[in-house]
This record gives sequence, C-alpha cells and structure tokens, in this order.
Amino acid sequence: MAEQRIAARKRETAETQISAEWNLDGTGQAEIDTGVPFFDHMLTLFTVHGLFDLKIEAEGDIDVDYHHLVEDLGIVLGDCFHEAVGDKAGIRRYGFFYLPMDESLVRVAVDVSNRPWLDYDLPASPGFVKDFNVGLFREFFQGFVNQSRINLHIRREAGIEPHHLAEAAFKGTARALDEATQIDPRRGGKVASTKGTLNG
Repeated sequence: MAEQRIAARKRETAETQISAEWNLDGTGQAEIDTGVPFFDHMLTLFTVHGLFDLKIEAEGDIDVDYHHLVEDLGIVLGDCFHEAVGDKAGIRRYGFFYLPMDESLVRVAVDVSNRPWLDYDLPASPGFVKDFNVGLFREFFQGFVNQSRINLHIRREAGIEPHHLAEAAFKGTARALDEATQIDPRRGGKVASTKGTLNG
C-alpha cells in the first residue's frame, strides 16, 4: 500500500489559533471544531465528499466577526494541502465536478499547478445562514488557493438559496480536488506536465 499523504499545520495570531491535519488518502473522517456551527457543517461536507481525513481545532475572535477565522483557516488548510500533495508525481493534476443541490448547480474545476488563481463566481453577498454571512466563503477559498498554489474555478450555474450554493461549492470543490490528487498509474510516477515539473 502506498504511503498516505498527510500534513499538519498550526497558526497562531492575535486573532486566531488554528491547528489542522489533512490526510489526502483518507476515508472521509471529519473531526471539526471551529466554534462556528455552519462553518463546521461545510468543512465536514468537504471532508466526507472528498474522502479526506481532516482534523481541525480552531478558535478566534468570533465575538467580533467570523472573517478572521474563516480566512485564516483557508490559509492553514492551503498550507496542509500543498505539503501533503508533495511533488505531485503521478497525480492526475486536473479535477472537475458539477454539483447539484436542489435548485442550485455549481461547477468546479481545479488545476494543481503551482500557479494560484481563484475565479469565484458565487454572489459576493448571497445572504446569511443564521448569523453567518455566506459571502465570507470567498475569503476562505482565496486563502486556500494562495497557500495551496492551485488554480480553482467555482462558478454558479443556477441557484439563489445561500445554504444550497455554499454546500454545492464545498462538495464540488472536494470532489474536484479528490479527482485531481488521485494517482494515475499510467504516469509511472511522473508529473502531468511537459516541463517535467509542477513546482516552478
């Protein structure tokens, strides 16, 4: 059996304290505690549908706003992903998924390319789920993309309900990342690039 790709990170600032461990080759086991129930829900869906194993403990100044915690956790998870995927030898590199959620449909495409780019086409302020502004998820994905160094496109094809759009984005991203990080035995351990590297 191949060695599992696992990475752990901690980040402590005056605003947040976060520790995370990510196993790309897991079975969908989630241990998530951010202190923000709706955020926990999205991260659990991400873990289960990506078949990752993800452990997160996070605290932050959520009495002020959820922004710092959401953005910083994206940064920490991006660092974990970048380390866990390693030199990208043998991975498929690209992943793509359409995720329907009731009236919502979100299209996600990813390139594990070492060239960070986020195209996020969900509404900037789609609304609230209880007291959580779903528009903050753009900050989460931007932090994740910057640190993981991936190219990620998340685009709304249909839908208006904030919970459904967020859920489709997290599930779709998980499925696309799972596809992109799978090892293709036909590559014989080589990277999917004519340059011979995906790290420069």
